Amino acid sequence: MPQLDTSTWLTMILSMFLALFIIFQLKISKHSFYYNPEQMLMKTPKQNTPWETKWTKIYLPLSLPL
Repeated sequence: MPQLDTSTWLTMILSMFLALFIIFQLKISKHSFYYNPEQMLMKTPKQNTPWETKWTKIYLPLSLPL
């Protein structure tokens, strides 16, 4: 049974990691990030819903007048 030649595996793995590192560095360097981000004060608008504008009451069947 022939034996598997693993002498080049180390160089292939190291070159793969080097290539991936360079690719990710190039991808990350294309993004522009804010240097000093400031917190924005967002004002949430009040939404009027129909059940807030009118008074509703749930009547049980036994509490109805006879």
